Amino acid sequence: MASVATSFTTLILLSSLLASASFWVSKADQTAFPIVKGLSWTFYKSSCPKVESIIRKHLKKVFNEDIGQAAGLLRLHFHDCFVKGCDASVLLDGSASGPSEQDATPNLTLRAKAFEIINDLRERIHKECGRVVSCADIVALAARDSVFLTGGPYYDVPLGRRDGLTFATQNATIDNLPPPTSNTTFILNLLATKNLDTTDAVALSGGHTIGRGHCSSFVNRLYPTQDPTMDETFANDLKSICPSNNTNSTTVNDIRSPNKFDNNYYVDLVNRQGLFTSDQELYTDSRTREIVESFAADETLFFESFVRGMIKMGQLSLLTGKQGEIRANCSVRNSDNQYLVTVVEEEVEEVWSELK
Repeated sequence: MASVATSFTTLILLSSLLASASFWVSKADQTAFPIVKGLSWTFYKSSCPKVESIIRKHLKKVFNEDIGQAAGLLRLHFHDCFVKGCDASVLLDGSASGPSEQDATPNLTLRAKAFEIINDLRERIHKECGRVVSCADIVALAARDSVFLTGGPYYDVPLGRRDGLTFATQNATIDNLPPPTSNTTFILNLLATKNLDTTDAVALSGGHTIGRGHCSSFVNRLYPTQDPTMDETFANDLKSICPSNNTNSTTVNDIRSPNKFDNNYYVDLVNRQGLFTSDQELYTDSRTREIVESFAADETLFFESFVRGMIKMGQLSLLTGKQGEIRANCSVRNSDNQYLVTVVEEEVEEVWSELK
């Protein structure tokens, strides 16, 4: 009975979020967003016209059961794009060549369920259309719907990404994912290397309006000395959740509306209630403070800036055209996929038998 009640409560929450989601970026607005060669706003119009409806229909069911998975899918897209570009390399399992990106410290807290959801979506899409939609595009679309289905803006995603054949080294993964203890200078410098400006940095940080943080990611602000930029009541609440510097617990990123994609993350920062150093520093630093204040006061402005940042980020170091591949299993390169190799061999045998 308890699980049924929880699912019903989540369904009501999701319905209310969809009812309140009113910010759409129309196709007429898309000319403001340049896209790289090889991508298209209508890439699967002929080959898989139902791809987006398949993803959204399934994610509605997923979020009805656990709305927390939305943050997991959004974070997966960030962690994919920031390292080697948006090529689904974060989905690859490790191999004889070394550990995968998933094994790097910043990715150890990625939700295991998020990887399962992406492969489940891939299976549904390939059943409908054949192997024409890349895992990288599925991740990008799942991230967009995670934003939209939790009350955030709807925007079209340029598609046509291909899946990478390699994954990044542990060091490269660590170097390209800013830790939650980062200061604003570190974040701005890192994002500048990816052609993302100061406004992009602040807007994309707004993804923390949903999701949870582990004590290990912010306990440095509590012990041994409390961060003076943290609100006292907020700090005491966090200490009750994380009573020591080695507590293995989590708490919500946004205390005002943890399951809704909105601008309350910035309201938290203005009230000195940001969870991570990297969050609160955006309000403390004079270079980003006015942007934080403007987003806290104007949700539409935040949504517009977030969409712009997501479309820019979603085009980092892409593989398109004949580069890379379309994986038959998102966690395995096709050359390592024994099932796929066996099927191809059987097809070749059949062809040769017909030729004899």
